[in-house]
This record gives sequence, structure tokens and C-alpha cells, in this order.
Amino acid sequence: MDNLTHSLIGLSASKAGLERLSPGTTTLCILAANAPDADIVALAGGRWSYLHHHRGITHSIAGTVVMAVALPLVFFLLDLLIARLRKRPPKVRLGGLLIASFLVSATHPLMDWTNNYGMRFLLPWDTRWSYGDLIFIIDPIIWVVLGGSAFLLTSRTKLQGLVWLVIAGAATFLVLFGARGPAALPNPTPLRIFWMIALILIVVLFKTEVASRWGARTSLAALAIICLYVGLLFGIHSIALKRAQAEASNIANANVERALKIAAMPTLANPLRWLAIIETDRATYRFNLDLLAGDQSRSNLVRFEKPTGNQATALAQAAHDPRSEVFLEFARFPVVNVVGEDCLTQTLVQFADLRYTEPGRGRGTFSLEVPVECPVQNR
Repeated sequence: MDNLTHSLIGLSASKAGLERLSPGTTTLCILAANAPDADIVALAGGRWSYLHHHRGITHSIAGTVVMAVALPLVFFLLDLLIARLRKRPPKVRLGGLLIASFLVSATHPLMDWTNNYGMRFLLPWDTRWSYGDLIFIIDPIIWVVLGGSAFLLTSRTKLQGLVWLVIAGAATFLVLFGARGPAALPNPTPLRIFWMIALILIVVLFKTEVASRWGARTSLAALAIICLYVGLLFGIHSIALKRAQAEASNIANANVERALKIAAMPTLANPLRWLAIIETDRATYRFNLDLLAGDQSRSNLVRFEKPTGNQATALAQAAHDPRSEVFLEFARFPVVNVVGEDCLTQTLVQFADLRYTEPGRGRGTFSLEVPVECPVQNR
């Protein structure tokens, strides 16, 4: 998930009652909710280093436990040092911070697991990826529910109000104008209407000082709503996956193929529209799945045949490139296109992860072009 979502979860958890465990809990909760993304330091080694290490050891169970202990210890030791310098008793309660840190730290890998990027929970012992496929990596519904409750509880000064105004303005801009390209909504109007109604409701609740009466129950209610929302998406995903399995059977039978792997993945702000990907013994397919469209539920079908002959030879060469090794370790549905197979121009093996893009279209670390020697022509 995006870091705004992680931060809002940490802030909401603190305001739901964890802040009573110790001074400094709110700051710790926000940091703990984002701590696993410390793997961003891998960017110093380039984008392929980042792809290799992102959602790696810092997101695993072992790494999360280590950071959940380390953050409270840092807070405790800093407070102890300041207390000695100022000759006052320590304020931080280590036990309270540890409880808050463990609870909030666990939310980061769990929330990341809900999208289609995947998690490797058992690193360093097991490198297998696990995918929840429930929530799109950015979800405006989570933003407005958790952000609204946090705003109501933390807008007591002009500075706090200004900070929330900037956050709300940036989020509103993204909802109204930000989605472009493959992630763009085919019909953004319902989301925009929902967003503006939600903002108006939040302002009304703020003016009527609801949070001052409800207190921590405001955040508890918001967290409960998100839990119900995730549960609803879990049920809808089950329906989408069954529909994708039925379509996979139809596609495989029509092409005399055998389905090997099937996934139904969320799309931006539309729980009734899913991205389905099917891998068979001969090809990989991607299409949009509309749960309300009945017999016309499948659209925008694309097919990428698995390499054979000279293309398979070129792929074998390209697979030895260090970048390819990293990419193929990450890619859930890798597809390949070979350009220049006729040897008249440079031969390129174009890799792509079909979850995010197609060969030759680019998309950062989700695609790759590797030059290879011209494959020997089969006779």
C-alpha cells in the first residue's frame, strides 16, 4: 500500500487508544506503520537492486519483529538520555511502546499483502511470494475513512489544520485528476461524487465537534469500517476468482490448452471490475472482468504465446543477464517478446510482468529489454 495509507493506519491506531500507553506513542505508531519501507535505501544500488530487495527482509515476519522491538528501544534510550541531561525522570514507558509497536508494525506487511504486488513473509528461509489480490495499491475509500477520522481528532491548532488541508488537497487532486493511462477509471464520476460527498460530511462532523464527544471511538469506528470493507472485498474477490476460473476453462478449451495459474486482481476504486490473468501451458492471457456484465463480462483480451524455437533460444540467452534474474524472480506473470529475430537489426528480448504492462511499452522495473546475440536459425 502507499505510505499515506500506512501513516493513517498508524495514526488511527494511536488515536483509538494506544496513545494512552506511553508518551510518544503517536509518533512511534506513524513510524512503525512505515518502518518496513526502510528498504527504499536499496535504490542507492539502482532500480534492479530496489526490485530485488523491496518487500524483502524488512517486510518479512522476522524483519517486522526486529523493527517492532528496535523502534521502542530507540525512543526509550533517547528519552533516557534527554532525562539525564535535563535531570528529570524518564517519561517514556518501554512496555507501552512495545505493545503499540508490535500491533502497528504488523499492519504494514498485512496491508501490503492485500494487493497484487505480493509479500515474502518467510524470508530469509523461504523466497516464495504470497498475494492477497484484495485491494488496489491505492484506495481512496481507505484514505477518506481513516483520514477523515484522524482529521477530526487532530485538528486542534491552525498548524494541524494547515497540514490536513495540504493532505486533503493533494488527495483530492489525485482523485479528481490523477488517474491516467492503464490505471485510469473507465467511469470516474461515481468515485468523484463519493469523494466530494465524503469531504462535505467530514466538514459537517468537524463543525458539529463530533470528535470531542466521541473521542477514541471515532478512530475505533473508522478502523471497524475498514475491517468490514476489507471483508467485503474478500467476498467479492472470491466471486471474481470463480468467474476468472470459468473464463480460464473456456479460453483453454477453445485453444486446446491447459490452465496452470489463474488470478483475479483488484482495479482502482472499483470492486466490481477486476483484472484477470491466466497462464496456460502455451500462453498467458489478460482481460478485464466486469462482475455485472453477465455473459459479456470479459473484455480487452490479450494473449502472449510462450517462446518456442528461435525465441526460446534468445530467451535462454537473456535469462542469464543479472537484471533478468532479478526480474524473473519478482515477476508473477512474465511474458516475452523478441524483436529483431530476423537478425537484420539488434535482437532484443523484451520482458514484462503482465500484471502491470506489456512487452515494449515500458513501466519502470516492471519491464526490461535485454540485447542478445542473434539466435541461430532453426532449419
